[in-house]
Amino acid sequence: MPSLPTAHSPPGGEVALKVREAPKRVAAPVNRSAPRFQGFGEIISELRKVVWPSRPDTTHLTIVVISVSVAVGLLLGVVDFLFAQVVNLLLLR
Repeated sequence: MPSLPTAHSPPGGEVALKVREAPKRVAAPVNRSAPRFQGFGEIISELRKVVWPSRPDTTHLTIVVISVSVAVGLLLGVVDFLFAQVVNLLLLR
């Protein structure tokens, strides 16, 4: 059955496929004479811009992290204990 021309096909009813070629990549030149790590001055200047938390803020946040960790640990311990009891009652009579 011959194909019917559509709005997207070229005249004559033949469908032409266009193949796109991948762009060619050119490697950037490597400067071997430059040191691999430079800019300690830039690092120091960026660290001076950081707003460090105060001692009370640090203490408060440390207490919050420890409290949440203990609470999650206790919750997981209780869930584990209950799951072990259910397994013992149902499967290991």
